[in-house]
Amino acid sequence: MWRLRDEASPGGEGEKRRSRVVLFGRLLVRRLPLLLIAGGLVFGMGTPAGYTAAPFFAAAPLAAAPLSSLRGTVLTALAAVLGEIWVVGYRSAAQGRGASVTEVLTVLVVALAALGVNRAVRLAAARPVSLQDVSEAAQRAVLATPPERLAGLAIAARYVGARAAARSGGDLYAVQDTPHGVRLIVGDVRGKGTAAVQTAVIVLGAFREAAEQERTLGAVAGRLERALQREGGQREGVEQTEGFTTAVLAEIPANGQPVLRVLNRGHPSPLLLTPDGGLRELAPAAHALPLGLGEMAGRPDRPDETFFPAGALLLFFTDGVTEARDLLGRFYNPSGKLRGCRFPGPDVLLDTVIEDVARHTGGAPADDMALVAVQRPMGA
Repeated sequence: MWRLRDEASPGGEGEKRRSRVVLFGRLLVRRLPLLLIAGGLVFGMGTPAGYTAAPFFAAAPLAAAPLSSLRGTVLTALAAVLGEIWVVGYRSAAQGRGASVTEVLTVLVVALAALGVNRAVRLAAARPVSLQDVSEAAQRAVLATPPERLAGLAIAARYVGARAAARSGGDLYAVQDTPHGVRLIVGDVRGKGTAAVQTAVIVLGAFREAAEQERTLGAVAGRLERALQREGGQREGVEQTEGFTTAVLAEIPANGQPVLRVLNRGHPSPLLLTPDGGLRELAPAAHALPLGLGEMAGRPDRPDETFFPAGALLLFFTDGVTEARDLLGRFYNPSGKLRGCRFPGPDVLLDTVIEDVARHTGGAPADDMALVAVQRPMGA
């Protein structure tokens, strides 16, 4: 199991302590219904007849209802009612029967109400989850999985859907072997949902055609620009004038030279990881506007060229990675996490980054993520 090191910082130990506190808090919340039932048993057996343990048993299913499955809530409710009956039977000699029946009925009614709360929570969550599933399924349908080996390069790609339906859709990638070399695109369409997926389909279709036909990356970007302009002309309102796609295009020439050309149109910069653990952020020499806004720039696209040594790994990603936040609102920093690390291949690199982002956020990302990794094998 590969795991990224913590970033070196003066507050590193404090962050670890805060993480342990957060994990302990989550564990405590999950165990709260059982603790309440146990507390009711102890309270009922250890207090005089004038006291009642019913509040403990009544609170247990209510605590479980919004957090647990229906089965978990039913089991908690059953345990609470049986616990109350057992306590009442244990104290029946010292307590009137009428009060005992009232306590049991109170816990039973609250337990039934907890089942209703659980069902209401599940129904409220059902529609967003369904929308998220549809949007994510559509997204995955347009993202073809690249081959593991392409023109001598090792390739890996991943798409991770957001935990909220409103944040799904729009991330894209494609890797293609062309007469000009291996070309790829990683991008993010403005907006989310099915409209963003439709735009992603247009961008990917235009890229697959242009990557084969155009001699330079600048010409490929020009084709994508025109495709987005045509698509924007068919829309109304804000989407007609403010629709855009951030993207990074890359080319590894077919002549076998250890060269990488990158054209960045307003997208997070890719990272180059060398075999010795070094890391370089491939920031553009001149910043350019996203695709769809090219008319505002008024200058041609010029890719940056850099050395791509044997054994090195390239990592491309969308802003779902760099904008992932932890519980304190801090952004995930892939450069700080990856610097000094070594990976045997692109698959391990992507899996490690995705797992580390999940640890950083405490679960699924708030925004969807697309990642592509490319490795030039040793001796190539």
